[in-house]
Amino acid sequence: MSKVTISLNGRAFTIGCEEGQQAYLRELAGHLDSHVRDLAEKVGQIGELRLLLMAALIVADESREAQGRVGELEEALIEARGKASQSEARRRSDRARAAELLNTTAEQLEAMASSGEET
Repeated sequence: MSKVTISLNGRAFTIGCEEGQQAYLRELAGHLDSHVRDLAEKVGQIGELRLLLMAALIVADESREAQGRVGELEEALIEARGKASQSEARRRSDRARAAELLNTTAEQLEAMASSGEET
């Protein structure tokens, strides 16, 4: 296990993390810290616990919105795949009909040619 030092509202915290996750953890802490700092500018230093709670709620809200957007995109993808599948089925059907028409036309031409040779 590794340790990483992060900063929230100007205060350093050392926490443990899995090896290789230090940069990611710093990135997450930086995101949270930006919210804490923004809140501190707006409402003042109302205590670390309250600032962290408010920042955590903002981050949770961001996460919920992102999850909702992912759900919307997944639904749109399913719909697009369905439309693509329908289009592919129509294309196959159209190709089969065209091939059938060509065969029928070829048979008719052969029949006409044969009847012309007999006379």
